[in-house]
Amino acid sequence: MLAAQCCENPPLLSSACGDGGMEVIGGLNAYVSGSADSKTALLFVSDIYGYEAPNLRKLADKVAAAGFYAVVPDFFHGDPYDPKKHSDVMEWFKSHGPEKGYEDAKPVVAEIKSKGVTTIGALGICWGAKVIVEFAKVNEIQAAVMFHPSLVTVEDIKEVKCPISILAAEIDHVTPPDMIKQYEVALSEKPEIDSFVKIFPGVAHGWAIRYDDNDESAVKNAEEAHTRMLDWFIKYLK
Repeated sequence: MLAAQCCENPPLLSSACGDGGMEVIGGLNAYVSGSADSKTALLFVSDIYGYEAPNLRKLADKVAAAGFYAVVPDFFHGDPYDPKKHSDVMEWFKSHGPEKGYEDAKPVVAEIKSKGVTTIGALGICWGAKVIVEFAKVNEIQAAVMFHPSLVTVEDIKEVKCPISILAAEIDHVTPPDMIKQYEVALSEKPEIDSFVKIFPGVAHGWAIRYDDNDESAVKNAEEAHTRMLDWFIKYLK
């Protein structure tokens, strides 16, 4: 289950952030960035703080600038985890599990493909990693990237059928390095599936998306993760 570490450093949410716009895709409100005429798309599945996180939207804008159609849906239907509103994250989680997220994501992916997209990748962040691994297991996407995943099992990883990159934190009580190394072993036994696994030293769970813009070191580590993510998707989707 989610550890307390998932609830640390909540972002200041802002629906006004980003260069993109809002659409309804697959029945969900979604922040979109980039040209809908692009043949390559990226689905972003957020952590528990949802799709209004400014750093998440900035990242969607960055991949859009590289030629992708970026889609960031609201999988929490206007009710992301808010420590000021939800006193118990586990109580919130009962009605916001990744299994529901996966079901909600299916029509989103279907509508993205209906726009003429020929290749689609997915980025899953913490909670979102469990959602995208389900797509990776059934050939519904062509590439996957996880930032500091949670809830993903070794059995999930064994079933992955597309190239996958896992970018993890050294200081992570949610999915500690020992678990990440088990993922790596499982992937090494699937040589037909390209994979990349890195445990970033000295960073904590959430570092890739919930960083402080004023912390030079934090920004540098996050930007390395963003670059590796973008390079992965360019390699397999372009």
